[in-house]
Amino acid sequence: MDLPRLRTLRELAKRQTMSAVAEALYISTSAVSQQISQLEDEVGVPLVERRGRGVRLTPAGERLVTHADRIFGIVEEAKTDLAELKKIVSGELRVAAFPSVACSLMPVAMKRLESLHPRLNIVLSALEPSEGLAALRAWQTDIAVVDDITIEPSSTEGSIDSHYLCDDRLYAILPLGHPLAHRPAVTFAELAHDKWALDMASSIYSDVIKAKCRAAGFEPVVNGFCNGFEVVIALIEGGCSVSVMPGLRLQRFAKNVAIKRLEPETCRRISAATRRGEARNPAIAVFLDALQEVAAEGQPFVT
Repeated sequence: MDLPRLRTLRELAKRQTMSAVAEALYISTSAVSQQISQLEDEVGVPLVERRGRGVRLTPAGERLVTHADRIFGIVEEAKTDLAELKKIVSGELRVAAFPSVACSLMPVAMKRLESLHPRLNIVLSALEPSEGLAALRAWQTDIAVVDDITIEPSSTEGSIDSHYLCDDRLYAILPLGHPLAHRPAVTFAELAHDKWALDMASSIYSDVIKAKCRAAGFEPVVNGFCNGFEVVIALIEGGCSVSVMPGLRLQRFAKNVAIKRLEPETCRRISAATRRGEARNPAIAVFLDALQEVAAEGQPFVT
């Protein structure tokens, strides 16, 4: 069977629409439809049923996707075995990291490996943890950096190996003139009467922050739905809002705002996820080593 067609069917099982598969695989919608039709001709049975704008796999399609998962797992294992035998660190390594890591740890790790292994081409995609994990499972990336706030620990069980990087503390960010700006630490409850700015580039993270506010007994009044951390900081600098952000994002934005520890302390655990057994691949192994070194060297933001 044609492996690209099997990959297309696997993507269709996960994404439900031809357009979503086309976007994920960087091909046209008509090409997706054509590959599915060719695969159906190849196996001699219908694999999908059209349902409005979406599709649903037939029992035969579901059975074939189960086999495809095993096939691609074997293919990746073979690649890892051969790469391990060659001991050559080269080729393309795809890494997905969410913005906090992508703008702090990743540039240092990438630059370090560029000088140590010039034949290794690292390609970074800025993806939220859930998106990165989905890309990893779909063989669209080789490493996905995730955290334990936006990703359930159970979602990395089974076919995924997890490699600890660091703990990242969350901080309250206040205007310099805020009544609590002189305090060494604040609680969520003490910010109940403030207006909040939230970075909606990560809707899951924003939902986590709102849930913590609710747990403290209040619904946050949001006056800034921001598509980027820079806008959040601008609103706080202007005295309009408060927010809560991770320390990895604060290294370059500590001059014109008051950054306070949260009580009780709130941290997220950051890890790199790989498919089971693929950390033996020399390229993946050296990248994980470099990323762990950079994470260990980086001083967490402290007030």
